[in-house]
Amino acid sequence: MNAHLTLISHHLCPYVQRAAIALAEKGVAFERVHIDLADKPDWFLKISPLDKVPLLRVPQEGGEAILFESSVICEYLEEALPGAKLHPSEPLNRARHRGWMEFGSSILSDLWIFETTQDAETLETKQKALRSKFATVEAELGDGPYFAGVGFSLVDAVFAPIFRYFDVFDRISDHGVFHGLPRLRGWRQALSARPSVVTAVTEDYPERLLAFLKRHDAALLKARKIAA
Repeated sequence: MNAHLTLISHHLCPYVQRAAIALAEKGVAFERVHIDLADKPDWFLKISPLDKVPLLRVPQEGGEAILFESSVICEYLEEALPGAKLHPSEPLNRARHRGWMEFGSSILSDLWIFETTQDAETLETKQKALRSKFATVEAELGDGPYFAGVGFSLVDAVFAPIFRYFDVFDRISDHGVFHGLPRLRGWRQALSARPSVVTAVTEDYPERLLAFLKRHDAALLKARKIAA
């Protein structure tokens, strides 16, 4: 059954990346189907309750089940499939991890405005918000290399797509959001080298993201490069 799992995707969606990373960490073969969110196909609209990606199509006897929302998909993969455990076994620690996954989602909300705003003042406000949230994460990190130490978890799957944005943003300007955060920088570096993270996007991801920023006339593109 696992070989017939299908992940409905969009090239830039960070929530899709979470599911793709979790599938890879579980060692599960799956098909990936990319759609254009600006021109959603009818078949997608019929099966997506929220008209959003990701969706996971799970074959069932006589049909299939459709899972939506990245956190739900990741939890299903953790509970239903063999392979590496991506959540702590102890209930309190597992609940803490779920909380930090939600914290990562709040960062993505700030990032959406950060990357799409055409207003320099809004850009600066969101930059400060991101810096503050990353400082909060820094205080939670240990010696690494991952969020909870040597073991990769779903929290890592949530934050890897966040850091990937900055691999592109850093080409444009130095926003200072990681300044003074050595543990966070080490975590970011470790995640960027993880095979499941590398393969969660297509090779042309940077070009696609830059094109997205240009289409939105993002203020981010007008930011000056700050000397190191």
